[in-house]
Amino acid sequence: MNLTTQREHAIALPRGGEQSLLATNKVIRNTYLLLSMTLAFSAVVAGISVALKLPHPGIIPTLVGFFGLLFGITKMRNSAMAIPLVFVLTGFMGYTLGPVINRYLGMPNGGEIVMQAMGATAVIFIGLSAYALTTKKDFSFMGGFLMVGILVAFVASLAAIFLGIPALSLAISAAFVLLMSGLILFETSNIIHGGETNYVMATVSLFVSIFNLFTSLLHLLGFMNGDD
Repeated sequence: MNLTTQREHAIALPRGGEQSLLATNKVIRNTYLLLSMTLAFSAVVAGISVALKLPHPGIIPTLVGFFGLLFGITKMRNSAMAIPLVFVLTGFMGYTLGPVINRYLGMPNGGEIVMQAMGATAVIFIGLSAYALTTKKDFSFMGGFLMVGILVAFVASLAAIFLGIPALSLAISAAFVLLMSGLILFETSNIIHGGETNYVMATVSLFVSIFNLFTSLLHLLGFMNGDD
């Protein structure tokens, strides 16, 4: 009986590990598929916003729209409505990005600044994601620090907007580059180690990281090229 039980456990453990690996791979595959689709959709909406020179909705409507949609996605994350809501959120963020890009396109070498920011964002995201996926290191220890850092940086960014302090805004952009890079490592590691099993929420987290990384790099590059 003992020998039989040991054999059953020896067989059951690898199967459980294999099922866990398959489930993780499925989450990774679905996350990056949905992420690529939402990035493409957001880019199209941003392009339309740039072409039509649409006005920015303003800081308050932007925050209400973003957090309202994020709340809806979180509530509906296990239902069929989650996917359409993700596209609404990413499309909305693409629309708000259009006026920002137009501002930089109006600068000398504005087109180069935008392309440099896009290229740097792609390199950072691909590099960090590949590092987390290949090394399979656990970055869960960064969770608390990232949560506090993002909250502080968000509050400081609002202060910089309402108080009109360019130096503070620049420092926040630099901080966001580091925080979003850390969030990419954290979220990718979280998927690999089974901490995040919902690909919708994983997609939203990575999309927001990429979005903030791009806008922060855009601000820093714009400053270095003479944007006051």
